[in-house]
Amino acid sequence: MNLNWNEIFIGDLNISYIIEIFVRTIIMFLMVLLILRLSGKKGVRQLSLFEVAIIIALGSAAGDPMFSKDISILPSVIVFAVIIAVYRTITYIASKSEKFENVIEGEPLYVIENGQFVLGVKNDHTFAKDEFFAEMRQESIEHVGQVKTAILETTGNISFYYFTNKEVMYGLPVLPKPYSKKLQTITNEDVYACTYCGYSALLQTGIIKCKRCGHSEWVKAINTLRLT
Repeated sequence: MNLNWNEIFIGDLNISYIIEIFVRTIIMFLMVLLILRLSGKKGVRQLSLFEVAIIIALGSAAGDPMFSKDISILPSVIVFAVIIAVYRTITYIASKSEKFENVIEGEPLYVIENGQFVLGVKNDHTFAKDEFFAEMRQESIEHVGQVKTAILETTGNISFYYFTNKEVMYGLPVLPKPYSKKLQTITNEDVYACTYCGYSALLQTGIIKCKRCGHSEWVKAINTLRLT
């Protein structure tokens, strides 16, 4: 069996093709990073968006020559080198500029403050309330009124800071059964929580708009203490 080592490792590689690989790699890498940045942080754990982009780019570069006869190994090595060079350059710039780092990595996002959802979060970010409720339930949080502050970190993890037992207020329930009992028309005077922003208040009967966000969908609020 005769192996053509030149075809395996070099193929049709020339200077113009090296430049093309360099340009294509930078463009595609920045596109991957941009798409991930625009898609939000949801589902990303431990790794930053920039690191995920690195992994995807390297995985793609490594995968093609494994099954494509027309792609030699050396171009893939060049792709690896360019990605690492870009990574080192961006990391260096980010270490010198906090603003640039925030553009690349994103910034922590306040989701809850003082037992209520921060207004504008759903408009400015890809924010799924159902998934956020699931995260809260995993932390044994029964309603939003138990949470003083919740921050969505750049890694996708959520940091919760709680009210003391004496400070716990009425809040929007996050358990599926009580949350599903939504009302457009209040039939009994009681404390209710807005399903959109978490604002809680004693309401009379009728159709009432939330004075904080303007929505008119309510759920009976609860003020149970958090079990730890």
